[in-house]
Amino acid sequence: METTIKILQLLLSLSILVILHEFGHFAFARLFKTRVEKFYLFFNPWFSIFKIKKGETEYALGWLPLGGYVKISGMIDESMDKEQMKQPPQPWEFRSKKAWQRLLIMLGGVIMNFILAGIIYIGVLFTWGEDYLPLENAKYGITTDSTGLALGFQNGDKILSVNNIKYEKFNDIPIEILLSDDKTVQIERTGNFQEIVIKDSQIKSIIDSKKAFLSPRFEFIIGDFRKNSNAKKAGLQKSDQLIGVEDSSLLFFDEFFNYFQTNKNTIANLKVKRNNNLLTIPVEIDSLGIIGVSVESFAGLELKHIDYTFFASIPAGLNKGVKLTKDYLRQFKLIFNPETEAYKSLGSFVTIGNMFPGVWDWQSFWALTAFLSIILGVINILPIPALDGGHVMFVLYEMISGRKPGDKFLEYAQIVGFVILIALMVYALRNDVVNFFM
Repeated sequence: METTIKILQLLLSLSILVILHEFGHFAFARLFKTRVEKFYLFFNPWFSIFKIKKGETEYALGWLPLGGYVKISGMIDESMDKEQMKQPPQPWEFRSKKAWQRLLIMLGGVIMNFILAGIIYIGVLFTWGEDYLPLENAKYGITTDSTGLALGFQNGDKILSVNNIKYEKFNDIPIEILLSDDKTVQIERTGNFQEIVIKDSQIKSIIDSKKAFLSPRFEFIIGDFRKNSNAKKAGLQKSDQLIGVEDSSLLFFDEFFNYFQTNKNTIANLKVKRNNNLLTIPVEIDSLGIIGVSVESFAGLELKHIDYTFFASIPAGLNKGVKLTKDYLRQFKLIFNPETEAYKSLGSFVTIGNMFPGVWDWQSFWALTAFLSIILGVINILPIPALDGGHVMFVLYEMISGRKPGDKFLEYAQIVGFVILIALMVYALRNDVVNFFM
């Protein structure tokens, strides 16, 4: 069921993004009286699910949900309609328009992507507000895994700044460690100031782990029970706080997790705080090193919630979109840095689909759709033939040099770009397959 929900969310998100991206091209084309022959949601090799023609344009739904397209008259695109290009240019064709008009037609989809992301973030902040953990409220410090330990972090470290820059939100810290040029982290450890220096070669271990290597440390308070929970059978209740085991005084989730993992198939006498009463309850730790509970996230920590008025949500939503766009662009440095081997983490639609939650949550859906819109905009503006950015590159060349590339050159460039895109898609799918079986 979770997989089905993820697929449905992915398809709905892609449909919204593709329609509006292609509408951006369509709108500018019609603005400059350029004929649009086809407007397709999804691709249609061999056949379409349905099609209808209104005026000069055929609107249709393809069966392959990997994108969509508009076919603009007199343009060398993925349709490779060479016969049309052999005919004399017509006033309604793309090739007959001025260079600045052709530039805007090709930028229309990307412009729409960034506008859409901003509008969605405005709507999300206005509707649900924003919740985050201020860095200063991570009073118990951090918890880390083997990846973080290898970098020099320890459980309980309090992060003060990254590259001597203080950040408001805890979630900004891992991102800055990954993406910043100089990677130094200033921490407080047992009351003493220390600095951790992270090299580019160490970033590879963070990417390879595919999980958060730094998390805020929080208390162990029971939120719910799993099926056939040993903890529930033993008499533990929701909202119980674990404060120790046997003769040890433990407090934090990571401490109990480590204890359970090293004491599988044993009985643990847990010290429990319930309504200001102290109890000792024996609980069986199973063969997986768990007792069958889920915990309250950020228990004992004070989160910050911001409600936005409509007018306040506008600059906040636009700023959020700009920040995420900048962060996504910064990731390209990781991909092209051979030391990080970040290119191995490139994923296909399988990776994108897994970004969606297994339950339908509109706030998460719209936030992810906005982020995917940013990704689609950035990817499409890359100067690769067959992408919008490739067409933009050639138009800009024409505007600067005064010479228009020949049709044959554009045809060959389109083929080369298409081959590059197919190769990238196959490589990304290969990564997903490999990661699935690892």
